[in-house]
Amino acid sequence: MTWILFAGLSAFFESLKDLISKRSLTQINPYLVGWSLVLFALPLLWPLVWIQGFPSFGDRFMLAMWLGGSINVVAMMLYIKALHLSDLSLTVPLITLTPLFLLLTSPLIVGEYPTPSDIVGILFIVVGAYCLNLRGSFKSLTAPFVSLWRDRGSRTMLLVAFMWSFSAVIDKIGVENSSPTFWVVALFTFIAVGMFPIVLFKCPQPFSTLSKNWKTLAPIGIFQGLAVLVQMQAIQLTLVARVIAIKRMSALYSVLWGGLILKETGMRDRLFGTSLMVIGVFCLSLWGK
Repeated sequence: MTWILFAGLSAFFESLKDLISKRSLTQINPYLVGWSLVLFALPLLWPLVWIQGFPSFGDRFMLAMWLGGSINVVAMMLYIKALHLSDLSLTVPLITLTPLFLLLTSPLIVGEYPTPSDIVGILFIVVGAYCLNLRGSFKSLTAPFVSLWRDRGSRTMLLVAFMWSFSAVIDKIGVENSSPTFWVVALFTFIAVGMFPIVLFKCPQPFSTLSKNWKTLAPIGIFQGLAVLVQMQAIQLTLVARVIAIKRMSALYSVLWGGLILKETGMRDRLFGTSLMVIGVFCLSLWGK
């Protein structure tokens, strides 16, 4: 069961990346923080390609790269913006809604349809999202959803989860036309290059800011790179769906970091809601396979 250890480490490193990103956003331009996430991950990821070798490429590789990469450039910027706007413990758990949106995008793009266990997973995720913003009492049954939607950071992260449901399907096409490792590394490289002009336009003096704050920014990319590295190790030992299900445990860590380190409020509701959402992801990722 070594894969569980690797997948668990991936979740842990992912949560540390989010924690450091959130803390750095109080002092550093959000666009530069987002760029650092992929920029400092690349030195850890490219050696994987040299070790494993370049794969043969299918006809749909470049199309998948342009589509998936473009979506991820925008999604990455919005992801950091969501962290900047709202609590870590409220925004990160919403990423677990990506499998829910996949039930809409997968049938349209690759012809995959939900199973009965997927329906159970949907219920857990929806109820979990409902519980994220209970705040003890509310005026109507729809109040928690309305409150969640009114929060700018939450609304932005919902958009990210929806965009990643498209890119996740494109990821499958990219992997089938290359290899899992090369696809991840090539995608991160595309995102870093694609974000560069945006950083130049949106961040005053990006290079001097990067130079002054590299000790803060580098760990963001390093933890992102470590998360991908151990994820790749886990994928070699078991099904991808199992690894991703464990990796989504990062949402629980993020809620804990939000309460213990960032002193965010509403922890009881958010921890309970996130736990339900993670259970839902397990139903979607594992039981139906």
